[in-house]
Amino acid sequence: MQNEHTPMGEGTANAVDAVVEKVQEVSHAVAGRAQQVGQAAAKKVGAAIGNVRGAATQKASEVKAAVIKQATAAGNAVAKRTTTAKKAVVKKAKAVTKAATKKVKAVVKSAKKAVAGVRKKVSAKKAAPKKMAKKTVRKAAVKKAVKKVAKKAAKKVARKKARRAGKRK
Repeated sequence: MQNEHTPMGEGTANAVDAVVEKVQEVSHAVAGRAQQVGQAAAKKVGAAIGNVRGAATQKASEVKAAVIKQATAAGNAVAKRTTTAKKAVVKKAKAVTKAATKKVKAVVKSAKKAVAGVRKKVSAKKAAPKKMAKKTVRKAAVKKAVKKVAKKAAKKVARKKARRAGKRK
């Protein structure tokens, strides 16, 4: 900004140039500082995002572990109840089988006594061997039928007990 007509214009122009240079230096310094501040802010934001992501991942892992623990505990409880119920059913079935066996033995014993009594009567009367064989066959058939009925009854009682145990769960 030199003005040739005024002698003072050159000094003013130099002063203005100096001010312009100073403003340019300050603006470069401000721009550099702004860039540094921007980079620092970006680093802080990146670190904050990393921290939040890490905390979220950790919380998700904790929740997952808690859910797995609860599911395992529930599964174990169900298994324990099932085992207990199974043991009770087996115990009842054994008791029923034992009682049925006892009844069958009593029926067989009484049938044997009846057969023995018939034999005595037959031998006392000196009945024909054919007649005695028929009676013995009939008694054996009765004995077989009694066993079959007793076995069927034992199965029926066991099924009934199992159903009752299943409803109580």
